[in-house]
Amino acid sequence: MSIDHLLRRQAGVLSLGQALEHGMSGRTVRRRVASGRWRALHTGVYLLGGHRLTDEVRVRAAGLWAGENAAVSGPAAAYWHGMLPKAPAVIEVTVPARAKPRPQPGIRIRRRDLPPPDLIGLRDVWLTDAPLTALETAVALSRSGSIFLDRALQRHVRFPAVYRAFCRNMGRRGSCAAGDLLIAAADRADSAAERLLVTILRNAGITGWTTGHPFGAYRIDLAFPAVRVAVEVDGWAWHVDAERFRTDRRKGNALVRAGWDLLRFTWHDLANEPARVLDEVRATLTAAA
Repeated sequence: MSIDHLLRRQAGVLSLGQALEHGMSGRTVRRRVASGRWRALHTGVYLLGGHRLTDEVRVRAAGLWAGENAAVSGPAAAYWHGMLPKAPAVIEVTVPARAKPRPQPGIRIRRRDLPPPDLIGLRDVWLTDAPLTALETAVALSRSGSIFLDRALQRHVRFPAVYRAFCRNMGRRGSCAAGDLLIAAADRADSAAERLLVTILRNAGITGWTTGHPFGAYRIDLAFPAVRVAVEVDGWAWHVDAERFRTDRRKGNALVRAGWDLLRFTWHDLANEPARVLDEVRATLTAAA
C-alpha cells in the first residue's frame, strides 16, 4: 500500500512506525514536524498538513498511538460504531493490564485484558465490539445512559449479546451500574418501571392509588380512581412493537373520552427525573380534586 493510499484511508493521520515502513527517515519526520507541515497529535502520531482535526482523526490518532494490542473503548468506540453522533472530548483506549504507556493529552487510559469476543477491527481501528461498547457507554453517560442503551438496543445490538458481554466482564469497573441497567432493560422492563413508580409515590407519602385498575377491556397501570387520574408507564422502547403501541394509544384515547386525566411516564423519566414526575402527579391530583 502506498503512503498516499494509507493517508486517504486514515484521514491524514500517520504514525512514526508507518512513516518508517514507507521509507521515510526519522530525521525527515522531525524536520516536517519542526516546519509545521506535520502536526504532532500524540507521541509518534502526526496529522499531515491540509487535513482537518476531526472526530475521526482524533479517534484514529488515539488508536494508532495505543498500538496493536490496544482498543478504543467507551463513548469513543460508540461514536465509531455509529451509536453516537460525536466523539467525546477525551478518547478512552483500553490497553493490556500490564502495559504502562505514558499519559497523553486527550486520551484516557484503561488497563485490562479484554476477552477476544469483545474486540473488533472496524475501518482500520481496533475497538471494543458493539455489545460491550453499548453497555460501557451507557454507564459512562450516567443520567442519559438508559436512554442511550434503549436506542442502542433498538438500532445496533441485541439484548442477549449485551448480556453475554456483561457476563464476560463481570467484576470490572462499572459492572454494578451495568447490571442495574440490564435489569431495567430486561424482558420485565415494564414491571420494573411500575415498581419504580410505586416506590417514588410511597417515598413521597402519596396515597389513594391502586395498580392494575380495571377499565373496560383494559387495565390502568396505576390509577387514582377517586379523582379519575390514570398513570401509564412506558418501559423501554426496544420492547414496544407496532401492536403494543396501537393498544396503548387506544387505551389512552378511551381514558380521555371517559373523562380521566392521563399521565404517561417512561422508565427514563422515573429513573432520572423522579422530582419532575412527582411534581406532575401532584399538580394533576390537585387540579382533579
